[in-house]
Amino acid sequence: MAGKKKTEAQEPQSLEENFSAVEELIGQLEAEDISLEEAFTAYSKGMKLRNRWIPSKHTSIPAGRGRLASDMEETLFRQELQKRTAAIEELLKEYLPAEEGYQKTVIEAMNYSLMAGGKRLRPMLMQETYKMFGGDGDIIEPFMVAIEMIHTYSLVHDDLPAMDNDEYRRGRKTTWSVYGDGMGVLAGDGLLNYAFETAFRAFPACTSGEPVDPNYPRVAAALNILARKAGIYGMIGGQNADIEAEKQAEPLTTEQILFIHANKTAALIQSAMTIGATLAGATDEEIAALELCAYNVGIAFQIQDDILDVIGDSKELGKATGSDAQNHKQTYVTLHGLEESVREGEAVAILDSFSGEHEFLKELLLHLVHRTK
Repeated sequence: MAGKKKTEAQEPQSLEENFSAVEELIGQLEAEDISLEEAFTAYSKGMKLRNRWIPSKHTSIPAGRGRLASDMEETLFRQELQKRTAAIEELLKEYLPAEEGYQKTVIEAMNYSLMAGGKRLRPMLMQETYKMFGGDGDIIEPFMVAIEMIHTYSLVHDDLPAMDNDEYRRGRKTTWSVYGDGMGVLAGDGLLNYAFETAFRAFPACTSGEPVDPNYPRVAAALNILARKAGIYGMIGGQNADIEAEKQAEPLTTEQILFIHANKTAALIQSAMTIGATLAGATDEEIAALELCAYNVGIAFQIQDDILDVIGDSKELGKATGSDAQNHKQTYVTLHGLEESVREGEAVAILDSFSGEHEFLKELLLHLVHRTK
């Protein structure tokens, strides 16, 4: 009797079949012509197979498959991450201001800064959180672009001679070293202001005499989050404490360092995730829980950044390492040492308390903490 033909809809019936199915999905993700939606579907299938057939360390792995088992999840994640990063790059291009007029130079400097590459983690976190709470539509897009503009402006100003005095970032010359100190300041200013011009485009068109769109309150609330987390009670407040700490004679306390990390770094991660949830209609309780999750991730992210400044590879990072030591800058690493910092960096809040699809978001948060560049 002829064997039963396996259909595409059938689930793998053994661990060996599971590995073969995952290898096929990885091949799909590596294809250059795969769409973002197809990549998302392939990744979701791969993670479901992983969770079904490798539930714990007690699972028996067939001979010759050990490395594939350990690399499977990482490969699926990195392929999906690459696809989503590329999609965000294309979105940013759609919102670039035209390089023309008497203000052409500052716009060129702004665009040079924004399109210098990078992980695009904050807009990605925003988009994934939006999806997790059932968000659907393009109202999130102006905010995704806006938060990346704000993040980029902070980097442009951080690199200035008056701040960190860095000439390279992401493997190429920093904005001030190409356009000069003054234009570097203006490029950062321009990005911050243009970020809010961009975010305001999320407001639905309002016609006189018609009811206000129900999304108006959500967009207004999201703008409030964006402004506060980027301002004196967020990122700028953290930068203020960071600059003053460099002049402080006595050693910094853990409380001071955590305040700097919470505001200079974690605030924008909180902004990204809570804006995504707000625009999707999450409850106040859900947003509060998510803000705490983002705080923990932001602290761990910055600690890992400090670790990389000590032990990272400058070629892989695309910038010089050891700048904190050269500038006599105290960090969590200098205060507690590498081993304790690594343990602290692993203390990441996981999103399993939320019912929405968040497998990729969870992997993304873990990636932030354990990254090497």
